[in-house]
This record gives sequence, structure tokens and C-alpha cells, in this order.
Amino acid sequence: MSRSDKRWQRGVTLIEVLVATVILSGGLLGAAAVQLNALKHTDSALMTTQASFIAYDMLDRIRANPAADYAGATAGVGLHSVLGQDLNDFKRNVRQFGGASAKGSIAINEREVVITLEWDDRRPGESLQTFTLTSQIASGFAVGAS
Repeated sequence: MSRSDKRWQRGVTLIEVLVATVILSGGLLGAAAVQLNALKHTDSALMTTQASFIAYDMLDRIRANPAADYAGATAGVGLHSVLGQDLNDFKRNVRQFGGASAKGSIAINEREVVITLEWDDRRPGESLQTFTLTSQIASGFAVGAS
């Protein structure tokens, strides 16, 4: 083996190291992108879980106070009543959960209760997120009775 062959062999080794570095950096960038995507979906799942907790809490309050009109009471309800405290807690929970743009609504139609929460996902390309809980209530439920 001549002296010139040894120099050529060293150059090929450096090119192999360069190619391996490029492949490794591409793989690491891909792994970072997958990790960021997983974090995004984890945060979205957390928000949906929190929305379900708020909606189920309100549904339990409606079932515990069957004489109150949760659907019709929007203004003029004092905080000294159970209905007023429940609605105030619901509004506060929605605001703390989703910020100032978040909205919560309660609709009761005979035996069906629909609780809807909407919030801004705050990610580029994402739109308004909605969670809706629909449930049946007992047949002896007196909506609007005082």
C-alpha cells in the first residue's frame, strides 16, 4: 500500500463521520418534533378533562337542587341562594379554566340537561374547542318551580 492510499483512506473516514452527523441531527430534530406534538395533544387532553370536571360538577349541582331553574336564571339571582352560588361557581370555574373568552351554558328541556363549555385552544391553526355534556334527569324534576 502506497503513501497516497493512506491519505485517501483518512478523507473517506471524515466524510463518513460528516454523513453520520447529518443523519443523527436529522433524527434528533425528528424526535424533537414528535415530542412537541405529543405535548400539544397532552395539553389539549388536559383541557378537555378539566372541561368535563366542570360540566359534571354543574350537573351534580342541578341534580342536588331540583326545585331551582338553572336554565332560566341568568340575572338577578343573589349569591345567598343555592342557585346563585351554583351559577356563580360555574361561571368562575369556566373563567379560571379557559380565560376571559371561555363560555359556559346550561340548557334544560324537560328531562334533558345540556351543559356546554367553549374555550380558545390558543394554538396557531386551532379553533374554538367545545365540550358538551348531555344527560337525562329524574322524571319528577321540577324545572322552574320555586
